[in-house]
Amino acid sequence: DIQGTGATTLAGVLSALRVKGKLPEDLGEERILIVGAGSAGIGVGQVLLQAMIEQGRTHEESISAFFVADQHGLLGVERTLGKENPLTKEQAIFARKEDGGLSLIEIMKKYKPTIILGMTAVGGLFKEDLIRQMSKNCERPIIFPLSNPTTKAECTAEQAFEWTDGKCVFASGSPFEPVTFTDGRILYPTQCNNMYIFPGLGLGATLCGAKVITDRMLYVSAKALANYVTEDELSEGKVFPHITSIRDVSKTVAIAVIEEAIKEGLATKLNEKDKLDLETFVKKKMYDPVYVPLVERREVLI
Repeated sequence: DIQGTGATTLAGVLSALRVKGKLPEDLGEERILIVGAGSAGIGVGQVLLQAMIEQGRTHEESISAFFVADQHGLLGVERTLGKENPLTKEQAIFARKEDGGLSLIEIMKKYKPTIILGMTAVGGLFKEDLIRQMSKNCERPIIFPLSNPTTKAECTAEQAFEWTDGKCVFASGSPFEPVTFTDGRILYPTQCNNMYIFPGLGLGATLCGAKVITDRMLYVSAKALANYVTEDELSEGKVFPHITSIRDVSKTVAIAVIEEAIKEGLATKLNEKDKLDLETFVKKKMYDPVYVPLVERREVLI
């Protein structure tokens, strides 16, 4: 579940880079503030970190892009040494050598993150001063309050758009309605939901007989999802495709997973004929929940 959330978030971030006119491979140039250092926050951080490494950056270069904070502030190495609020080994990877304990607004002012991800389940945690400061630092901030339900979201779509003058790229864990801005623009939030990754990932792994889900499979799943978003959707600020295309999205993700499994030598159920046309192969294997109408047959006795 954590990996699925991570892959879906990665896809949203890669799409957001496209909205900003950048390439998915520019991920390592961003500065990412993850608010919430529990299993979800750290899990998403690990997937994003692995993606940067997959794109050719070293571990040291990649880890320097992350700022992870919990209720005690920015994670610092001093918490790996003492008994007060100790970090787990997974959290310790993201601990910084200086400025441990900085508040969110202090992190924003000093390090100028370009992406903020919320995974705290603390409703309204992203205050106006924090988001306005981010907007000052960055032309098009990427803001993903991923906690749900709606009451637990770190900020609403309306707040994020208002506080950034409509410039942010927004996705959330909870659904929000489109926002009509003061100049008449309609701004569209999209929901970051595991449903965009899990069905296709499971389908692909099952069909090809992969017994292991590798980090590369998660990465190609996210990349396939990000590339599925159309130019028209990107122009509206959307970072995930419309829900009506979910079956085709799942097929696209499944094909990407199978192709990666073949490259890694993990596909145990495919013959050479299947490999020649994976799209047709996957499409034929997808269950179509359509039924022939049934009419009860009765004998009428007079």
